[in-house]
Amino acid sequence: MAYHHHHDRHHHLNKDEEKPVDHKKEEKHHKHREHLGRLGAVAAGAYALHEKHKAKKDPEHAHKHKIKEEIAAAVAVGAGGYAFHEHHKKKEAKKEKKAQGKKHHHLF
Repeated sequence: MAYHHHHDRHHHLNKDEEKPVDHKKEEKHHKHREHLGRLGAVAAGAYALHEKHKAKKDPEHAHKHKIKEEIAAAVAVGAGGYAFHEHHKKKEAKKEKKAQGKKHHHLF
């Protein structure tokens, strides 16, 4: 995917093209990514609970299940952090979209 982060650019232009940034499209992009991050966090958390349950039910392989549980829990935390990051990016894009809308000069 060729999405470009350009929050540090002064002219709000895409890096490859010389077109203005579509802040509404960028906001939707970050919202979609935020939802994917949340979904990943929930899925990994559910898998961690599943492995915790398996560790109790299968004492012979409990160590293996415990390791899988801990990895899934770490993935859940990472996905949650990613969702939080994308939420912040979405808010930035929304703020830029709002600021862009106020740049029109109405003389009459």
